[in-house]
Amino acid sequence: MTYQQTLDYLFSQLPMFQRVGASAYKADLNNTIELCNLLGNPQNKFKSIHIAGTNGKGSTSHMLASILQEAGYKVGLYTSPHLVDFRERIKMNGTMIPEQVVVDFVSTYKADFEKINLSFFEWAVGLAFQYFSTQNIDVAIIETGLGGRLDSTNIISPELSIITNIAKDHTQFLGDTLEKIAVEKAGIIKSKVPIVIGETQKEIEHVFISKAKELKAEIYFADQIIHCVLDSDLKGSYQRKNIKTVLASVNELKKLDYKILEGHIKVGLLNVVENTGLMGRWQTLGENPKIICDTGHNEAGIKEVVNQLETLDYNILHFVLGVVNDKDVGSMLALLPKNAIYYFCQAKIPRALNADELKQKASFYGLKGIIFNSVIDAFTEAKKSSSDNDLIFIGGSTFLVAEVLQ
Repeated sequence: MTYQQTLDYLFSQLPMFQRVGASAYKADLNNTIELCNLLGNPQNKFKSIHIAGTNGKGSTSHMLASILQEAGYKVGLYTSPHLVDFRERIKMNGTMIPEQVVVDFVSTYKADFEKINLSFFEWAVGLAFQYFSTQNIDVAIIETGLGGRLDSTNIISPELSIITNIAKDHTQFLGDTLEKIAVEKAGIIKSKVPIVIGETQKEIEHVFISKAKELKAEIYFADQIIHCVLDSDLKGSYQRKNIKTVLASVNELKKLDYKILEGHIKVGLLNVVENTGLMGRWQTLGENPKIICDTGHNEAGIKEVVNQLETLDYNILHFVLGVVNDKDVGSMLALLPKNAIYYFCQAKIPRALNADELKQKASFYGLKGIIFNSVIDAFTEAKKSSSDNDLIFIGGSTFLVAEVLQ
């Protein structure tokens, strides 16, 4: 098979939560355990850092990888979802896994995959673990996909665990309260492995403290110990929280004999995009008019986006908006500025909310705009309708941003 044929097979044969939603979710680790046994348990052959959280775990993962790369380490990085190319999920020192490695892996294990009935995410985790185990890496940074306790990545034995924050998202799987969600995320805390919590949230901090105490894991709240942040090429005021999380995590890595100097930290934070290829985080796509996209896709993420928009100067805000249908859409729409022109559209995935329905819901919150048949049509019209001093923002869904980047 060619690389494209391999991807076509995977996308068509294996459930993928990002595209189809609940039908791809597996509420246990049995498939992943069986898969890794089949592969010879590659996850036990490299050191790792495990990162969970509702928002910010992607930025945190990439910032930490960039710093470690600057310090001279060979760093594996597993994140999700991808925006343009599936291979963005699996990188080594910023370079995506080769196409041929993906093809060979699928060709070798295709029959076994079908017997186990893997989800797309489980398959990707197995590929990442197998690849990292063969590349003589110094450490792999592994980001959870959904939750923590039952996430497919949660069979690793990391040197450090990190939880960025907790907000309401994926409530149909993780629970309908912050405490229930926190319990699921706390599932990545391991016995005697230090845990860094990015944000102190009074109503749920006891969940993490209790779990850490039970497992004799040293616990650190980043915002309580880091009081100033360094600059980064990742823009957006919300990155300050992630930078604090990263700096607290670096402190713990130093205790584990990682040789990380102040210069490595500063340069690493300023070169995250160049070192790791991260996209979609308050990313500027053009000037005159300024065009910005961001993958914030839940109530907490949209709140950060709106706060950042309020700091910018522009004449008219043109907002290209699309969401997925299993989010709390109303809570997101309630936060959005009413004085913008909205371009309602629908990403090309089954989970995307119909643009007509989105406009209907938006009108309830006083948001006005036009419906478009595609993301690209909406983006094209926004550019046509904008003057040099206007702002075009693209957001509401990771998949909306992905289509524009493609």
